[in-house]
Amino acid sequence: MINTLYLKIRRFSSLFILPALSLFLSNQTLCAQNSSDIHLKTGAAKLYQTLYYIDRLYADTVSIGSIVDESIRAILDQLDPHSSFVSAEELKAMNEPLQGEFEGIGIEFSIIHDTLTVQGVIASGPSEKAGLMAGDKILSIDTLDLTRTKVTNDLVFKNLRGPKGTRVKLGILRTNAAGIVSYTIVRDKIPIKSVEAAYLIPTTSSTSNILYIKLSRFAAKSHLEMVDAMNSFHGEYNGVILDLRGNSGGYLPTAIDICNEFLDKNDLIVYTEGAKIPRMDEFADGYGIYRKGALAILVDEHSASASEIVSGAIQDHDRGVIVGRRTFGKGLVQRALPLEDGSEIRLTVARYHTPSGRVIQAPYELGNAKQYYTDFYERFARGESFSADSISFPDSLKFFTLNQGRVVYGGGGIMPDVFVPKDTSSYTEYYSSLIRNRVIIDFVNAQTDANRKIWLKTYPDFESFFNKFNLSQQQFDDLIALAKKSGVEPNTEQFEISRSAIDRYIRALISGTLYGHDSFYKVINSDDPEILKAIQSIQSLP
Repeated sequence: MINTLYLKIRRFSSLFILPALSLFLSNQTLCAQNSSDIHLKTGAAKLYQTLYYIDRLYADTVSIGSIVDESIRAILDQLDPHSSFVSAEELKAMNEPLQGEFEGIGIEFSIIHDTLTVQGVIASGPSEKAGLMAGDKILSIDTLDLTRTKVTNDLVFKNLRGPKGTRVKLGILRTNAAGIVSYTIVRDKIPIKSVEAAYLIPTTSSTSNILYIKLSRFAAKSHLEMVDAMNSFHGEYNGVILDLRGNSGGYLPTAIDICNEFLDKNDLIVYTEGAKIPRMDEFADGYGIYRKGALAILVDEHSASASEIVSGAIQDHDRGVIVGRRTFGKGLVQRALPLEDGSEIRLTVARYHTPSGRVIQAPYELGNAKQYYTDFYERFARGESFSADSISFPDSLKFFTLNQGRVVYGGGGIMPDVFVPKDTSSYTEYYSSLIRNRVIIDFVNAQTDANRKIWLKTYPDFESFFNKFNLSQQQFDDLIALAKKSGVEPNTEQFEISRSAIDRYIRALISGTLYGHDSFYKVINSDDPEILKAIQSIQSLP
């Protein structure tokens, strides 16, 4: 699901009231509105009457609250594809990744053979401070005996997460330990990182490296995370690759802050404008930490909204090179408007424009979200992922970059400067089935659980692992056997086609478990054609 981009606003209780909830309004309040609100008043009264009749006269018992929620959804469905209703129950889960933290004990876990297993502990988090280690088995949570209960992700979240300052008692079984040991952990705020990786890519030049940064979302703290990552390698790089592939957006202010790190003072970053919202321009303040060095931004068809603001601003100012495939085309700004029961609507209030004036929003028909997303998938049917020639823009959507006067187009996403076709040479249905059925994840979890200590002894750091670790034929046979047990029948021909991709993915997962998220990306990116093209583009810049 595509994250909507919305403005952070103060939660004024009377900022916006949806007609379906107008039963809270008095006639006096409605009459106080000017004559242009007559349609709003009439519609609100009609909805209230309908709800009143259902509540007082309907033959069966129904939930008015549920009817109201569905009515709001139906109303918003008549608008653009990105206006939406979020119930109070859904809101917290949706906001956590953007707020950048939750409250819990700070572990990464897997369920291996029905046993809750610690895969890693978050640095400086409650579990690390208490002494938990990767490989520990959690057999009980307070009075809940996990050996007698079916362990699910929802069960784990429900029992391990909780308010900061509360205590949870865990029964831990550790390899080579005498028995179960109890740990009492005090819950705390746990950060959700949006910078998933930041590391140096060595180049053929002896005097320069390229800093790779993977940004998965535009959350409240993403800008600070990115600045910290860039500062941690201060003076060690002469180029930056910002990877926004798969990044579907987030907070508009965060996108503006990140652009600011790359642009000169008074460079226009973005402007927003709507029928009832006046134009608002955002300019760089000139204090960015990387305003001159070589820059490449990676995008793909799943890069949207805030990702398109950043890549559009960089492209329009000729500040860096955009590499990959055409982005999604989500250029509508949603504002979060709270409702009285803790739910909210996210209402489209404006369109955003890149500095050259482009509207990046793909075309849509009001009330027809299905066709909107169908149009997106039809881009692939036309071969857009494999050939830039399959993409055409009318001259009416032609714009020019602000420094070099290069032609760029609006009307549906950001078209990269350097097109890289999607690599499907290793894709097979068998490989897809291994992923869909969690076979590879379960295999890696079991392998890591059994071999963690010997692997860390044999490969004490990432470099030794990357250069020396290889999967044995027996391990591939074990994977195939596990797949068959999970309902994925063997297919020797397809396995051989996908073997190199499967091998790389497994090594990346193992590496990430042993040495951290950076290591996962170091393996998975090692022969990525888009990464290689970004490196070439940076090295060719003057």
